[in-house]
Amino acid sequence: MLYMILKMSSITAVMVAITILLWLWSRNGKLTAVKKFIIGLVFGLAAIASTHFGVDYENMVINVRDIAPLSAGLFFDPVSGIIAGLVGGIERYIAGTYFGVGSYTRIACSVSTCLAGFLAALFNVKLFKGRKPSAFYTFFIGAVMEVFHMYVVFITHRADMKMAFYVVDTCSIPMIIFTGIGMAASSLAIYALSGKLKEGIKRLKVESRSISTRFQVWLFICTVGMFILTFAFSYKMQTQTAIQDAQNTMTINSNDAKIYIDVFEKRSNERDSMDLSDFNSFIAHRHVGENGSIYILDQNNEIVLGENVGVTLSNIGLQQNTEPGSPAYFDADIFGEECYCRYEKTDKGYGILTTMPREEIYRARKTSAYETAFADILLFTLIFILIYVLVQLIIVNNLDRINASLAKITRGDLDEVVEVNASSEFTSLSNDINLTVNALKGYIDQAEKRIEEELEFARAIQEAALPRVFTFPNRDEIELFASMDPAKEVGGDFYDFSFVDMNKIAFVIADVSGKGIPAALFMMRCKTAIKSLAETGISPAEIFEKANNALAEGNDACMFVTAWIGILDLETGKMQCANAGHEYPVIKRANGDFELLKDKHDAMLAVMEGMPFSEYELQFNPGDKLFVYTDGVPEAIDIREEQYGTKRMTAALNRLKDKSVNDILPGVREDIRSFVGEAEQFDDITMLGMEFRHTT
Repeated sequence: MLYMILKMSSITAVMVAITILLWLWSRNGKLTAVKKFIIGLVFGLAAIASTHFGVDYENMVINVRDIAPLSAGLFFDPVSGIIAGLVGGIERYIAGTYFGVGSYTRIACSVSTCLAGFLAALFNVKLFKGRKPSAFYTFFIGAVMEVFHMYVVFITHRADMKMAFYVVDTCSIPMIIFTGIGMAASSLAIYALSGKLKEGIKRLKVESRSISTRFQVWLFICTVGMFILTFAFSYKMQTQTAIQDAQNTMTINSNDAKIYIDVFEKRSNERDSMDLSDFNSFIAHRHVGENGSIYILDQNNEIVLGENVGVTLSNIGLQQNTEPGSPAYFDADIFGEECYCRYEKTDKGYGILTTMPREEIYRARKTSAYETAFADILLFTLIFILIYVLVQLIIVNNLDRINASLAKITRGDLDEVVEVNASSEFTSLSNDINLTVNALKGYIDQAEKRIEEELEFARAIQEAALPRVFTFPNRDEIELFASMDPAKEVGGDFYDFSFVDMNKIAFVIADVSGKGIPAALFMMRCKTAIKSLAETGISPAEIFEKANNALAEGNDACMFVTAWIGILDLETGKMQCANAGHEYPVIKRANGDFELLKDKHDAMLAVMEGMPFSEYELQFNPGDKLFVYTDGVPEAIDIREEQYGTKRMTAALNRLKDKSVNDILPGVREDIRSFVGEAEQFDDITMLGMEFRHTT
C-alpha cells in the first residue's frame, strides 16, 4: 500500500510538472496552431508513458493517464485536449489488443482517455469560456472522469462481473483520488504562477461570491446530498437482500441436513463404519453457496458430520436453549474465517450449523454498490452540468442585469428603469418592477399608515384570544394569573387555561419560533389544536402527540413550537405534565423557596410527525405555587447584551414568594424591565402563575 501511494504520488507529480513546464513555455504570446499541436502531442505521449509505466498493485496496473488529455484541454486549448486524448486513447487500444498490455480493460481505458480530451475541450469552450478552472472544479472533473472509466469496465464485462469487480475494487479508489489530486495541483500551480491565487482565495469569502458561484455551491451540495441519500438507500436494500438470500440458502441446506441425520443414525445403528465414512465425506464436501459448510452437532456441540469431525464448537455463540424448529442467526469465526451462521436444533437433539463466509454473502452487494455509485455519480454530474448551464444562460445572466438596476433602486434612485427583455417572463418582471417603483413613489406614506393600523388590529385580535379572566365562579381551589408582552405588535407566545372536566384544569404555555405576523398566525393554530385536544380528556402526552401530528402536517414554513402542559386534578392535587422542549417550570412548596424543576424535555411540536412524548406527575399541596414562562424571560438582555438568566428570575420570585401570584408576575416583569433598561425587547415575554389553595 505504501509503495503504491509513493509511486502514484511520483507519477502524479511528473504529470503536474509537465503541465507547469508547458504553461511556462506557452504563456507569453498567442497559442499558435503549432504550439497547440505540440502541447497536445506532449500530453498524448505523457498518457502513453503512464500506460506503460503504471504501478503494479494487487496484480493490477494503475495509472493517472487521463490527467494528460484533461490538462491539455482545460488549461491550454480545446484542440490540444482532443489531440492528447486521441493519441493516448488509440495507443492504449493498440497496446492492449496487439501487445497484451492490460488487454482486459483496453476498451474502457481507451474510451475514457479519448473522451477525456473531448470533454475537456467542451468544458473549456462552453463551461469555463476560456478561463482557467479552479482546483475544486478540476478535482471534480478528474475524479468523475475516472468514475466513468471504472463504470465502462462494468459495462464491457457483463459476462464476467466477478473479475470486473476485482479490477474496479482494486483500481478505482487510487485512480480516482490521484487523478483528482493531480488536476487540482496543476490548477493551483497555474493560479500561483499567474499571480491569481490570492484573488481566488479572496473569492472564497461569502460576501465576495457572485450569484452564479453561490448557485453552484448549493447545487453541488444538493446534488451530493441526493447522491448520498439514494446510494445509502440502495446500499441498505442490497444488504438486506444479500442477508435474505443467504438465509434462504442456509434454510434449504438445513432442511436437507435433516435427511442426512436420519441416514447417519441408520448407518450408525448398522455399525457400517466404511459406509458412514463415505457418507461423512459427502457431507464435508457439500457447500452452502460457493464456500459455506454444513456441520451436524451432537448435544455437546461436537461435530459428528461434516469437516473436522470430533471438534467441539462451544465458543462461537451457539444458543443451547434454542427450541427445535426455531433457527438462530449470528456471526462467528469458524475455523479462522468470519462467517454468517444459522443454527437449528432438531427434534432428535442434533444441532444443524450452516455457515457462509461474510465475503461471499456481500460480494454481489459490493459489485452492485460500486456500479450503482458510479452510475449515480455520472448521472448527478450530468444533471449538475445541465442545470448549471441552463440556469446560467436563462436566468443568472438576466438576473445580474436586473440586480444591477435593483441596486440603484434600493440606493434610493427611484427613477431607474429596468429593461431586461430576454423572455416574456423577464419582460413581465421588468415591467412589474417599474410599475412597482412608480406605485411606491405615490403610496409609501399611505402604506405605512395602513400597516400600522392593521398591526394594531392584529394585536387586538391576539389579545382577545388569550384568557383575561383569572377566576372561576364558585371555584376557589386555585389562584391564577398570566401575562403576555409581545416584542412586536403581535407575538408568537401564548398561554391558556381551561377546565377539561368538573375537577380537572389544564394549563398551557408555549412559544412559537419566530416573531411577528407569521408567529402569531401559527400561535393561533397551535392554541386551538391543544385546547380542543385537552377538552377530550386525554393525557398530556397524547395531547402533544396528536397536536404535533396536526401541526407538522402542511408545515411548509418549517415553524416549530416549544410547549409545556399540566393537567391538575383538583380533587387530589396531582398534576400530569409534559414538556415539548420548553423552559423548566419553577415550583414553590408551601414553606419553601421557588426552585427550577429540571423535567425531561421531549421534541418540539411541529418538527416531525409521529414523534413520541412522555409525561410525569407532580403533587400539589395547599400553599404550593407553580410558575411557567417562555424563553423571553431568561433571555432578556441589557445594553451590554448580558442575559437576565434563570438565577435572577428565581431570585426575583423568591423575593416575592409570600405574595399572591397576582402580585408575583407583575413584580417579575418589573424586575426584568429594570434589568433591561434602555435595551430593546427582542423576544416575547409570557408568564403564567398558579397557587394551589385546597382540594375540591
